[in-house]
Amino acid sequence: MDIKRLKSTDNNFLSELKGLLTFAAIDNEEIIKTTNNIINQVKLHGDKAVLEYTKKFDRVNTNSLQSLEIVQEELIESLNRIPHETKGFLELSAERIKEFHLKQKTESWSYKDKYDSTYGQKISPLDRVGLYVPGGKAAYPSSVLMNAIPAKIAGVKDLVMVVPTPNGEKNDLVLAAAKIAKVDRVFTIGGAQAIAALAFGTETIPRVDKIVGPGNAYVAEAKRRVFGTVGIDMIAGPSEITIICDGKTNPDWIAMDLFSQAEHDELSQSILIATDPNFVNLVMTSIDKLIDGMTRKDVIISSLQSRGIFILAKDLKEAAAISDYIAPEHLELSVEFPEELLKDINHAGAIFMGKNTCEAVGDYCAGPNHVLPTSGTARFSSPLGVYDFQKRSSLINLSSETASQLGHVASSLAEDEGLHAHSESAKYRIIRNNE
Repeated sequence: MDIKRLKSTDNNFLSELKGLLTFAAIDNEEIIKTTNNIINQVKLHGDKAVLEYTKKFDRVNTNSLQSLEIVQEELIESLNRIPHETKGFLELSAERIKEFHLKQKTESWSYKDKYDSTYGQKISPLDRVGLYVPGGKAAYPSSVLMNAIPAKIAGVKDLVMVVPTPNGEKNDLVLAAAKIAKVDRVFTIGGAQAIAALAFGTETIPRVDKIVGPGNAYVAEAKRRVFGTVGIDMIAGPSEITIICDGKTNPDWIAMDLFSQAEHDELSQSILIATDPNFVNLVMTSIDKLIDGMTRKDVIISSLQSRGIFILAKDLKEAAAISDYIAPEHLELSVEFPEELLKDINHAGAIFMGKNTCEAVGDYCAGPNHVLPTSGTARFSSPLGVYDFQKRSSLINLSSETASQLGHVASSLAEDEGLHAHSESAKYRIIRNNE
């Protein structure tokens, strides 16, 4: 297999790396046009439009959008139908996700100044959130847990999940996860029409304040288009992993960790940064040895050959600097002393520390969220968390003395900005000697 190799000592190293990292979502005019039309039709015709698109795209035969809501009793039935062991694993994962995210919850706070004025911040949950879950052959109960549990911890009162069911085929794993995560309402609709219904509301689908969850190109474009009307989590790019290795990890493990991201799709990116050229060769030998046993072999090969990179760094400190330049979604520190190397890492969505910590466990049951920033956005973005489902309001309660003192300052600055009414409003609170 031919995987691109770079050396940090090469004169054109950064320019080559930049070129290999570049991923620009193709602006498919047909997708944009179709998505815009769907959104406009749903805005205009509500239930009728959603129903028509659901019949067309998912081949679901029904004349009522209400019939596409799955009630809580059906969720319980799905939970009871899945294998007992699987149910236990989902519940264990949910408990670990809950334990981690409970520590993220922020409470309101306030303080008083010496003049008895109060300042603070009121933390409030979003009222209603929409969760999009892919359907059809895809089954992602882990995504249900990762999106729904933080929302519920934040205090979201109404969590509405939408999931397409092509040909009416419902996925018990997804519905069981919805029950475990305490999702309030579930509708079997999908695509851009589901995003539009959540964003604007219809006669049956309630309007939400924020939409989270992954989807296909039409779903991603719809989320982009409705942003501003509602909040969204992010527009995610292809999955990524960067592994920094000191050469002391079993090369088979590293090869399989690279495979774990490459198998998502052909645009996924798997990167190894090593300090030992012999170890890179060992990993390449492991790849050639293990690839034939992969059920998604063709996807893995295509991904590694088109976007995979092996980078040889001078030392671990330089490896950390290269990783920060990449700002990967997933970063494995497969080194003997990961805590030391962590000090040099600033940009990564999730960091998996030590040779025993594979990214795949983080996808399902470690506890931290698997919804992570991609395409270098870890430079300024964070994993999905409880804070994404809370909002903050500033609190100011001035005593008469503080209002008078600050009135002088505010009125003067307002005049400097040419805002006369602002100035007069502040002056009204100034205490005069004869008052």
